[in-house]
Amino acid sequence: MGPKEKKSGSKKKKISKAERLKQLQEEEEKRRKEEEEARLKYEKEELEKLEKQRIESEKWHQLEEKDLQRRTEELGELNLLEGCFLEAEKLKRDTRSLSQWKHYLQCDGSPDPSIAQEMNTFISLWKEETNQTFEEVIEKSKLVLRLIEKLKLILMETPPFDLEDQNIIQYQGSILQLQELLHLKFNKATEILLRQASTLADLDSGNMEKVIQDENVTLYVWANLKKNPRYKSVKFAGTQIGFEIPRILATSDIALRLLHTHYDHVTPLHFVRTEQENSLLMTEAATDEAKTRESKTRESKTRESKTRESKTIEVKTIEVKTIEEPVNREDQEEYKAQASDSNLNYEDETKVEEQGVTEAQRTSEAIKGELEIRLLSESVSAAQLFLIENSTEKPDIYEDNEVDLCQFTTLGGVYHLDILELPPQCKPVKGWMIVQILQEGLQKFTYPPETVEDFEAESTFPPIEVTLKVHEKVIFFEDPMVVRWDAEGKHWRTDGISNVFYDAEDRLISFSLETFGPVTLIQDTHINMPFHSWELRPLEINNVLLTVTTIFTEIQIQIKENLCMLASIKLKGKEHISILEGKWMSPISFIIALKEAGLNIFPAGYSHFYVVMNNKTTSVEMKAYRQMALLSSAFAFGWSKWNIVCHYTKVIFKVREQPTEELTENPNWVLLMFSGDRAQRLKMNEESESFSEALQEGTEFHSTLYHMMKDIASREAMEKINSSNCQFIDSVCYMLLSTRLLSYS
Repeated sequence: MGPKEKKSGSKKKKISKAERLKQLQEEEEKRRKEEEEARLKYEKEELEKLEKQRIESEKWHQLEEKDLQRRTEELGELNLLEGCFLEAEKLKRDTRSLSQWKHYLQCDGSPDPSIAQEMNTFISLWKEETNQTFEEVIEKSKLVLRLIEKLKLILMETPPFDLEDQNIIQYQGSILQLQELLHLKFNKATEILLRQASTLADLDSGNMEKVIQDENVTLYVWANLKKNPRYKSVKFAGTQIGFEIPRILATSDIALRLLHTHYDHVTPLHFVRTEQENSLLMTEAATDEAKTRESKTRESKTRESKTRESKTIEVKTIEVKTIEEPVNREDQEEYKAQASDSNLNYEDETKVEEQGVTEAQRTSEAIKGELEIRLLSESVSAAQLFLIENSTEKPDIYEDNEVDLCQFTTLGGVYHLDILELPPQCKPVKGWMIVQILQEGLQKFTYPPETVEDFEAESTFPPIEVTLKVHEKVIFFEDPMVVRWDAEGKHWRTDGISNVFYDAEDRLISFSLETFGPVTLIQDTHINMPFHSWELRPLEINNVLLTVTTIFTEIQIQIKENLCMLASIKLKGKEHISILEGKWMSPISFIIALKEAGLNIFPAGYSHFYVVMNNKTTSVEMKAYRQMALLSSAFAFGWSKWNIVCHYTKVIFKVREQPTEELTENPNWVLLMFSGDRAQRLKMNEESESFSEALQEGTEFHSTLYHMMKDIASREAMEKINSSNCQFIDSVCYMLLSTRLLSYS
């Protein structure tokens, strides 16, 4: 057997120490080289980054310097453009001053609500009128309600700096007198109607039932003439409205009255000025006083200068008269020449002095005019700022079950529910109608009695079930709450009401009421706040469409010239017909009408206590609304999700120019950030993943929104802006200030 062959490669070749060392050195060299390359790359990137930051910083500083250099010019131009607010205020003042003359020219026999003597005479004469039927009182109530509405509009439309305290007291007093007298007249008319109950009795039931309907008032009255204990269900013919009464009422000489006033004269008025308004008025008064002192100083200086001039004239005249007459003819001729020269010099000096006085007067008048303009401008700005100021203290609620009227709003008018004692009935005697008239007038039937045991009250005097019809003009986004009026505490309460059921389809609400009295329906004031989105879009020059989208509805408001109109309303994505559609009104009247219809999208000073809001600095917000109004004839503005992310001292919104003859297609939205004294276009858009204040490349800073948009606006857009009507701009601004879209979206 031969020797075994050696397997090739079966054993690894041993690496020597030198080779191992060399390999380690190569690996170390490679690692060092990679680290060096990484270090150099990092340093290069850092240098590039620093260089980029330096360039951006230099560019930023250059843009800031450029903005500062032209800031005075831009703010001056904006100040001229915002003069439209002063012009609008002057026009409103002229309208208010001419209102009495226009009322005089109408010659309709109605009193002027702003004149106390006429109102006092009207109220006194109406008090003296007796034995008016319900229909006659309803007819008269139309005039009374118009007078109340006019007085409320005067108080709300007149800015605080134009309202005197005595006028406020006068107007509020007239409103309260008219409201009380109107309700008293309805009670008297009800008494007259109930005296004739026996002659108006229904043939089937033997009881009297009467329904009188009007645009402002609806009366339902039922008189219990038969006293049938089995007749416990009272339903008015042709309606679902009625009562379920207990046995004790079914056998009593009573009448049930439901007086539905489509207005609310029960809730106390809230026209009294707040401390903020009073401080504003004090500031205005102090400014006026300073103005008066300054004018008096100027007048005294003018009088002194005139006195000095007259003394100078007298001295010169005396000097001329005391010159001795020369003896010879040559001396006479020389004297005449000298006198002639002195007279000419005197006349020249007098003319120069008179010109100086005239120029001083003109200068004084110019200064006075500038001061008045500046004061009016400050007053208008203060009034606009007051619209968006937040109250510092939350309204106090002192009792349990008391309704917070800052959180809830009464809607659909007031239902006056009364159990009345049936007055003596008319009796025919020998062709005459004889009736006993009670001196105390119409009396209420106390139910339940004031002194009764608890166990007896539950069984003998149970709550009365009431079914009411909800006013068709009012929108409830949730089931309405029923509240009752506490006459002693002068507030609405939620207790004493049970078993509430609302039929939304038939708009009927039923509930059980322990004691009768005024009741009303309430809804959360801020149910449509905060807003989901908004858009302000121009339709044509001096005509825009404001769309506000909430969780329940989409409201479109058209603003044209100095009027507003409800263009459309959608509920749950479907069109809803409202009686307000197509009716043009002034901004304040329009806001009142929307609130009364349940479409409240107008935050108040206390709303931030009840709504989660994106509170912005009030001065920044006001400046944004003013400048948006200036641009509204040519540019569309919209809600941006980034507005809630940015700092509270800044606002962000979308903007784009509307299509024109030059610009036929809708351009893309751009984002603008505004801080009150600087506007900039942002690099990011609405679809960006993260927030950034980076400036859009190729754009600059500007001190105003007007100059920011001027950089990208077409010629036609600028012509529209410059030719916009001052009343239109003022109306758009007022609506933006009233909705506070930048803080409540």
